[in-house]
Amino acid sequence: MSDDLDSIKQSVKEFILNEFLPGEDPDALEDDTPLITGGILDSIATIQFATFVEEKYNVDLQAHELSADYIDTLSGMAGVVHSKLAG
Repeated sequence: MSDDLDSIKQSVKEFILNEFLPGEDPDALEDDTPLITGGILDSIATIQFATFVEEKYNVDLQAHELSADYIDTLSGMAGVVHSKLAG
């Protein structure tokens, strides 16, 4: 499993599209699309995202890392995962 930032971002994007935006144009979900503040992800969806990431990448996310300050965009989500893998 590759853990570079782009592959993490692609994996997260596929998860978001499959779980929360089925049938949407993948090109419409950009790196900076607001996911939490834009109403795409609610608190339950955020927990589902955390579970996905923790299982796929074998990392532990902290509660504060699940806020819009950290994971409101694909770039933010991938950045949190990448930093966990690097650190």
